[in-house]
Formats: sequence, structure tokens, C-alpha cells
Amino acid sequence: MINFKPVDETAIPQLMAIETACHSHPWTLNTMSSCLGGRYFNVAAFEDENMVGFYIGEKAGPDYTLMDICVTPSYQGKGIAKQLLAQFIEYGEQQNAENLFLEVRESNTRAIALYEYAGFIEMSVRKNYYPSDNPAKNGFEDAILMGMALSLGFQ
Repeated sequence: MINFKPVDETAIPQLMAIETACHSHPWTLNTMSSCLGGRYFNVAAFEDENMVGFYIGEKAGPDYTLMDICVTPSYQGKGIAKQLLAQFIEYGEQQNAENLFLEVRESNTRAIALYEYAGFIEMSVRKNYYPSDNPAKNGFEDAILMGMALSLGFQ
């Protein structure tokens, strides 16, 4: 059974293990460390005591951004990312966020499909945003900026 809970800096080794297993260009240890606490928030997924996924979000004024979401490759396809994303959205709703945002590599079609399923829409493209090993991309890949309005401010 998967359970979910926030983590602190003591979980950095587990977070980094999942991060490096999931991304061709993972966050650095310093970036990960700087995104725990302060304006950042997170939830990790555990099977027993084994961390199998996480998300990290950031609060910026009335808006919240999904900074990172990862599920250990052997646990992908089991609905864990969907549950993590649902918790990110629910947290934003509970905190009265106005908008939720995220960026995703244009090649990450599985993630894009998940975000669209959850209600995010494409808002913009950030050209040459992510580093890429694809020779056809000249070292960079576009990011798709997606968003979801939670509160339009009407009463």
C-alpha cells in the first residue's frame, strides 16, 4: 500500500536517487536542498518505508508551481504520479491558490497527457529551455508551460 507524507532534508538521499533515475538532466544536490522548506512544499510516496516518488511545489504569491515530480521507474504506470499530482492540486485548492503552473519537456508525452487529464492547459512554449542530449535539438529542448486556474476571483 502506498502512503503519502511531506519530507524534510533528511530525505535528500532518497529524493536524489529517484531524481537521477528519472531525469536525463537531474537537479543538482544543491538545487534539491534549496527546494525543501521556505516557500517550497512537498509530498513523497512510500511503499512501507521505501520512497517511490515525490513532488516539490513552490508558492509565489497567489500562484503555485509544480517544480518537480518523479516516480521511481519500477513504480511508473501504477497511478502514483496521478495521485501525487492530485495532492498538489488539492493542496493548492486548500491554500486558496489562484493558479497552478508547471513546465514540461515537449518530448515528455506521458507527463503532458497526465497534466491534460488533470485539467492543465498549454499556455506557452519556452524555446530551448531544457538541456537535451538529442543531436537534432542542438543541445536544448522546448518547455511547454501549462496552467490551471483555480480561482477566477469572482464572487
